[in-house]
Amino acid sequence: MSNQILFYIGSVITIGWGIAHLFPTKSVVKGFGEISADNKNIITMEWIIEGVALIFIGLVVAGVTIMESNNNVSVFIYISSAITLIVLAIISVFTGYKVNFLPFKLCPFLFSASAILILLGYIL
Repeated sequence: MSNQILFYIGSVITIGWGIAHLFPTKSVVKGFGEISADNKNIITMEWIIEGVALIFIGLVVAGVTIMESNNNVSVFIYISSAITLIVLAIISVFTGYKVNFLPFKLCPFLFSASAILILLGYIL
C-alpha cells in the first residue's frame, strides 16, 4: 500500500506541474518580446506540449496504479516514466535552470522528485 501512495504522490506532482505549465503560456510568449509569428507559435506549441506530456505521464502512472500496479506493463510504465522525468530534469538543469525565474529553477527538482517517488514505489 505504501508503494501506491508513492506512485500517487509522484503522479500528482507531475500532473500539477504539467497543469501549471498551461496557465502562463500567453505571458511566457509575450516575455520574448517582438518575435515573428512563427517563433510565437513554436514557443506556444513547445510550452503546451511540455505541460501536456507531464499531465500524460502523471495520468498513466496513476492509471496503472489504480488498475494493477504489479504486472509487467505497470512496471514498464513506472520505469519508463521515471526515466523520462530524469531526462527532462537533466535537460532542465542545462536550460531552464539558467534562467533567472524561480519556476524554471524548480523544474529539475520537481521532475527528479517525481521520478524518485515513482522508482521508490516500484522498489518497495
